[in-house]
Amino acid sequence: MVSAFELVPAIVLLPFLSFVVALFFGREMPKRGAYGGIAATAGALLISIWVFLSVRGGTVHEATYYTWATGVGDQAWEFTFGALIDPLSSLMLVIVTLIALLVHVFSLGYMNDEGETDLPRYYAGLGLFTASMLGFVIADNLLMAFIFFELVGLCSFLLIGFWYRRDSPPSAAKKAFLVTRFGDYFFLIGVVAVFTTFGTAAFAGPESFPALAEQALNGTVDVWTPGDLGVETWFTIIGLLILGGVIGKSAQFPLHTWLPDAMQGPTPVSALIHAATMVAAGVYLVARMYGFYVLTPTTMAIIALVGGFTALFAATMGVVKKEIKQVLAYSTISQYGYMMLALGAGSYVAATFHLMTHAFFKALLFLGAGAVIIAMHHNENMWDMGGLKNKMPVTYLTFLAGSLALAGIAPFSGFWSKDEILYEAFIYGLNDPILLTGWIFGLLAVPVTAFYTFRMVFLTFHGNPRTETARNPEPLGWNVKGPLSVLGVLAVVAGFVNMVPVQKLTGVELDYLTQWLDSGAEGLTYSGYNALLAEYAGYEAGVVAGSETTTLLIAAGLGLGLAVVGVLVALSLYNVDEPVEHTDKLGGAKDVLYNNYYQDEFQVWLSARTQDVAGVADTFDQGVVDGVVNGVSSVSLVGGDRIRRIQTGIVGNYALLLTLGLTALLVVFALLGGWI
Repeated sequence: MVSAFELVPAIVLLPFLSFVVALFFGREMPKRGAYGGIAATAGALLISIWVFLSVRGGTVHEATYYTWATGVGDQAWEFTFGALIDPLSSLMLVIVTLIALLVHVFSLGYMNDEGETDLPRYYAGLGLFTASMLGFVIADNLLMAFIFFELVGLCSFLLIGFWYRRDSPPSAAKKAFLVTRFGDYFFLIGVVAVFTTFGTAAFAGPESFPALAEQALNGTVDVWTPGDLGVETWFTIIGLLILGGVIGKSAQFPLHTWLPDAMQGPTPVSALIHAATMVAAGVYLVARMYGFYVLTPTTMAIIALVGGFTALFAATMGVVKKEIKQVLAYSTISQYGYMMLALGAGSYVAATFHLMTHAFFKALLFLGAGAVIIAMHHNENMWDMGGLKNKMPVTYLTFLAGSLALAGIAPFSGFWSKDEILYEAFIYGLNDPILLTGWIFGLLAVPVTAFYTFRMVFLTFHGNPRTETARNPEPLGWNVKGPLSVLGVLAVVAGFVNMVPVQKLTGVELDYLTQWLDSGAEGLTYSGYNALLAEYAGYEAGVVAGSETTTLLIAAGLGLGLAVVGVLVALSLYNVDEPVEHTDKLGGAKDVLYNNYYQDEFQVWLSARTQDVAGVADTFDQGVVDGVVNGVSSVSLVGGDRIRRIQTGIVGNYALLLTLGLTALLVVFALLGGWI
């Protein structure tokens, strides 16, 4: 009988097959390849669920499918394609395939106006995007992960720029590609550094690079380091290099500017990018190689600080946006900031938990926004909407569930995962000022998030319709309402898999996700990571007033209380028949926020200055360096040319030259003799 693990390659190959079929035969297929994509992702989802259930009990599956290069001589390294299936990757497989399936179905309603040429290209792109992310998820080594990491970036470029005949999408696609490539340069150097240092890039096992790194810190094995650089310092540098790729893909400060522009692509693509593929890839990579990161406290502190700052920084920009997808874009940047804060603060489970819940409620919100955009004839401006809750009840109720989850209101899923992050960052921050700073950033982002979320809800669905389109919106089909309903349920119930606060207060075992992530192989478990954190990073949980219960209640109360405050402020300002833009009272600050702190302008200025410096360097290179080199070569060439001219091949000429030369020498010696 075939086991689930034998079918792991099919999880990647089925969406890839749908890509090939849609690309070459999509025009002849029903719905231009849509049904093929739906069938492929549905098959991948079923196999993923089977694999997920097979991992139960701590089973870990490792397999090498193809070795495409090996070292020679003393170098024992291998470049391979393989799979690592454990509790983390099996959970991520289910998340990615589920979201991809719902996006394929939703696209039937959203993309039905596209032509017979464009639709096959769209569904081919979705298939390749899904396959690339799934290949990244199952990767058992860093080099394979990097390859699929880059494929994910390529697919995002193709799908963001899907409407290439318009002006904005191609520019947005190029911006996303270039900004993320900048981070990936550091990632690539990090991959080379890992191979050079350890001779392997495997994620798991006694000979994996995280295991060798721990042994090197203990002094039981020797690894290569450049010059006299210490092992811990070198490991920190490697971690930061790989983190460059993470910051680019997961849109963290300062490489986050590509994500808002990526809204130029089709809305279902935005749902896939934000919830389960490209932006999730960076956070997943840190979680995948967490056994290495916990050995470098400096890197962990930087991750926490960058994540906490990004959570607040991005949230402030969401407050003033007019387009519904722009609000959600900055929300995504902010929420992935929370995940990075969790990873840096040692909250591996909380980060994974929020990665899961965010996938559900953010996919819901983007698809809900897509439903609104369909109804509004592709108008995304919230100030042209209003009064849609009665015209679109399914969309409204599901969107409301996603918004409550995003705002962190109990008992919706986002409350449990976000507050677990803040709780973990708080207790570890009590003994570490950097982690405490990250927690403060994350806490301040809570009311801002709740405010902009419900400002969006009230402007879109409440009050009076402000345009004729809002009074008579386009009706929606089952292919739109079905995915929204599935995700709406998940936005409500997904948080119940890890209700740590309730467990701590009641003693009832409710930390199912924690137990799941602690059931993997040695070196890949939650408790194992905690032990390494305590030993190498010195993380130690603190308490307030000597009581863990008091600490928990303070952390949870602050998080929930601030979220409620944000909702109430939005309610008082925007839940009216004829809303006005209260953010105008911010004056010049609104312009700064609306223009994204002028980061794009700064990047353009920085690029221009860099080109100026490069131009000066190029002038010096051509005028001085090349001038010297060319001058030396000119002397050689001229001298050679003159000598070549006397090489006539005529014996008489050679005899004459010899005679003249001898005569000249005799004259010289005679003169010298006279002088002497």
